[in-house]
Amino acid sequence: MNDSTPIDTARLPLLLNELRLPTVARLWPDFTARADKEGWPAARLLTVLTELEIAERAQRRIQRHLQEARLPPGKTLDAFDFASVPTLSKAHVLALAAGDSWLDKGSNLLAFGPPGSGKSHLAAALGYALVEQGYRVLFTRTTDLLQRLQVARQELGLAAAIEKLDKYDLLVLDDFSYVHKNQAETSVLFELIAARYERRSLFITANAAFGAWDALFPDKAMTVAAIDRLVHHAVIFEMNVESYRRRTAIARTKPNRDTSAPIEAVAPATIDQEP
Repeated sequence: MNDSTPIDTARLPLLLNELRLPTVARLWPDFTARADKEGWPAARLLTVLTELEIAERAQRRIQRHLQEARLPPGKTLDAFDFASVPTLSKAHVLALAAGDSWLDKGSNLLAFGPPGSGKSHLAAALGYALVEQGYRVLFTRTTDLLQRLQVARQELGLAAAIEKLDKYDLLVLDDFSYVHKNQAETSVLFELIAARYERRSLFITANAAFGAWDALFPDKAMTVAAIDRLVHHAVIFEMNVESYRRRTAIARTKPNRDTSAPIEAVAPATIDQEP
């Protein structure tokens, strides 16, 4: 083909769709016109179009992962009031939001505190940030997930159901303390914890700290074994502050009252025990 041979571009949209390049299919007329006008080399035009395709493909993937993550809306790091939870290091949380090494080795995050202290918001906010970094996250109430796993066990598919959860780099188990103390529910919970140990990360939010976990598991040995697996390579957030919802309600009804000072709490700890 020489320079004078006419080029049939009518089939190009069909070819690009066949190759699953929707961004190139949408943008090529504008960019080829610009390239002709400005005298771009062919390699530059091809590079620009493929970079745009890759960028938009990444954005579509993030949107899909955000939908499947089931994160509560609006609970982002930008919306989190770090000043109301002085036990949290903002710099530390932002470092965790980047993912990388702690997810690679299956480390866990554990947040303890009374209702309204921001545990679920923190977990969801980290979830949003990690999805934007390319990770996969699932946010779920602990009891809801355990009910699904119990159904899977009854249908002899528990191992397969837990294995399917491996696609999530981070599994957020919200309201962990509301698990019912019965053999069926706590046994599938223990199997989930054991299956993800040092492989995939968990973020657990709970009103009750470890000392009250005997109320969750049917026997002492299972309680100790579950805690041992969770805290090995873990970051623990102690969020023992006054309920944000309560403080907000008081501020609305009594605007002259100073409710900004939270109750002092224990600083967050990082646990990295030897097996």
